[in-house]
Amino acid sequence: MTAPIDHPSLWRNRDFNVFWLGQALSVLGGSISLLALPLLVYDATGSLVQMGLITVISGVGAITTGLFAGYVVDRTDRRRLMITCDLVRALLLGAVPFIWLAGPRIWVLYVLTALVTALKTLFDVAYVTAVPNLVRAEDLIAANGRLTAAFAFGTLCGPAAAGFIAAGVGPDWALGVDGATFLVSAASLRWVTFGRQGAGGSPAAEPGASGAGRLREMFAEGFRFLWAHSLLRPLTVLLTLLTFVTMGATDLLVFRIQNDLRLGAATVGYVIAVSGLGVVAAAFAAAPLRRTFGFGACWLGSTALIGVSVAGIGVSRSLPVIAVLAAVFMFGLTLGAVCSLTLRQEVTPDPLLGRVTSAFWTVHNASGPVGAAALTVLAARHGVPVVSVAAGVFCLAIVGAGLLTPLRGSRAGGAPARDAARGAFSGPRRSSRR
Repeated sequence: MTAPIDHPSLWRNRDFNVFWLGQALSVLGGSISLLALPLLVYDATGSLVQMGLITVISGVGAITTGLFAGYVVDRTDRRRLMITCDLVRALLLGAVPFIWLAGPRIWVLYVLTALVTALKTLFDVAYVTAVPNLVRAEDLIAANGRLTAAFAFGTLCGPAAAGFIAAGVGPDWALGVDGATFLVSAASLRWVTFGRQGAGGSPAAEPGASGAGRLREMFAEGFRFLWAHSLLRPLTVLLTLLTFVTMGATDLLVFRIQNDLRLGAATVGYVIAVSGLGVVAAAFAAAPLRRTFGFGACWLGSTALIGVSVAGIGVSRSLPVIAVLAAVFMFGLTLGAVCSLTLRQEVTPDPLLGRVTSAFWTVHNASGPVGAAALTVLAARHGVPVVSVAAGVFCLAIVGAGLLTPLRGSRAGGAPARDAARGAFSGPRRSSRR
């Protein structure tokens, strides 16, 4: 077995800090697209259903790519893969404003969404596997908190920037700005050295295994690990249900502000920027909250916050109240995400982390496109308030179901759990492939 890398403390860890700063700017661009893309669709079509269709395509693309993303990540050089994904995304997004000069081409956005989503899924799986190879085990949740704080920075500033750019020169140019940030991310990754375990590149498949059969087996390995783990199993099931009602939340928020309240794109940008304060708060609160209350209480509590905020956004007509509830929504979403991400990194052996991450995302994201389509169609027919309240009640029902699982009293996590999982993984099936 390869000896672990002895990383310096977090603030003196050059590789992590370069990685962190590069991703901070990349996330800023991604947050611009988060608002610019639905605005561009709405400007071109005026349809909530078309906005929902873009979300559906994104979700389907993530699910489809997730079937093989872990296989690719665990068998290739992870840094090289991430750089390639950044460069291709920069090219695709940078082309949008020039294509739009000839007039709106909604089909271009459908194709672009599918391709960028596939690249993003590959990048994100590699990103998750990279972090444990850049920091010490005891720094893992703090590192995820800092990376989430970078996401918060983007969430805070990106939508406001997108609103200004969209109001000034159009949302197509906002997507072009996002493309430029991926160039910076690719350049920063050239300066980062992952630990030896983070290089990727698993041994070749056993003789006789077909490509498709081996691909299914590699995905199944990640899923089997998820299903055998006492916490990851109920977490995956409950998060699948939660994703059903949250993937279309941004579409409902944009439609609520622009259609129901008759306010402009800049206002949407301000509201989403305010919601970034929730991400900032959760990024810094995740580590102390988890140490104090444990994983289960933090994840279930975050889901309760999501439910309350979704319902409140749908029924309130006060813009300040909607902005505050959007921040609460993002606090809950971020707290749950940081805790879930760190748990997987702690309990999963590095050679399997790409496949486990890919399987986890693919399974729980499978419900997202269906949920986004259902929520947007129902909201267009019955109104955002009714659908939002129903979604909030559904989230609280998920909390109730979670209280009946091992998540209720879980304080799991930490290096010992990861060491135990590594030992369990080093059985016959692993050794036969080394």
